[in-house]
Amino acid sequence: MTEALQNDRFLRALRREATDTTPVWVMRQAGRYLPEYRATRARAGSFMALAQSPELACEVTLQPLERFELDAAILFSDILTIPDAMGLGLSFAHGEGPQFAHPVRTRADVEKLGVPDMEGELRYVMDAVRVIRRELHGRVPLIGFSGSPWTLACYMVEGQGSRDFARLKAMCWNEPTLAHRLLDTLAHSVAAYLIAQAAAGAQALMVFDTWGGLLGPAAFREFSLRYMAQVVEALKAHPASRDLPLILFSKGAGQHLGALADTGCAGLGVDWTIDLADARQAVAGRVALQGNLDPAVLLASPDVIRREVRRVMDSYGNHPGHVFNLGHGITPEVNPEHVKVLVDEVHAYGRQLRG
Repeated sequence: MTEALQNDRFLRALRREATDTTPVWVMRQAGRYLPEYRATRARAGSFMALAQSPELACEVTLQPLERFELDAAILFSDILTIPDAMGLGLSFAHGEGPQFAHPVRTRADVEKLGVPDMEGELRYVMDAVRVIRRELHGRVPLIGFSGSPWTLACYMVEGQGSRDFARLKAMCWNEPTLAHRLLDTLAHSVAAYLIAQAAAGAQALMVFDTWGGLLGPAAFREFSLRYMAQVVEALKAHPASRDLPLILFSKGAGQHLGALADTGCAGLGVDWTIDLADARQAVAGRVALQGNLDPAVLLASPDVIRREVRRVMDSYGNHPGHVFNLGHGITPEVNPEHVKVLVDEVHAYGRQLRG
């Protein structure tokens, strides 16, 4: 899998190199807003059956690239594959999100956990990476990803989604040693998982710290940032992953951008609650920035979408190191034609800024 990339502007931007225009991809770009995705999921029978079929995962990964001039593909999978591989029994109830049959609540539960076998329980993910790379034919780079240790722990301890994940927070306050043991196991697992994706053919990596913003400043540093830094260090030490750019995205953690940049990652995802000009100042040019349009803007008219795209790009300015994205994942009710408006405007206005 050494074919030359036909479009490398996403990787160039992550290296903070000059590009002909601003690269763009969209979190959850392969998802429920696309009718072709819904048809493929119906054919698979369930979300897990879809995610665990390398061929179907490849099919839905490529679907948005057939509609839009995107600058990257992202592996179709789920952030909760690691805890599922740990034997927690992941399922998706209709309309209720993820649920675990065996949540992690006690010391005995934590002590039973180990790093999954990446070519055993998680081979389907690596096979999907290999199939997608083959079918991309060098069209655009492929992003592999994982949930952060903190975010995985949130779901594992709660057993399902939550607004505040108070069970894990209580563990951190009442049994910090136990919480750290859980997070350390997850950090080793996330690192091994991303290294395996790199070895299988991923060309960039991303960590989704979806729930890091639930923590106060000191707790964020202790229970979220610390373990993402551990993952970055492990990736930089391994030959399969050390040359791949890594993006950290910690939603709601804009006040920690400087500390996140200190980890040595290549890029930081930024949500829509911080201006990109302020984010650039916070990281002082040390990393690329990815973001940060409010996903709800895609529910507005095309003219509003174009205006808000330009506002985001103007806030970053004509500087290298910007990957345009939403500030979080695209929502199911979005009209696909509105995504095309966004992608086309990013490219057109990016050329204008450089010209």
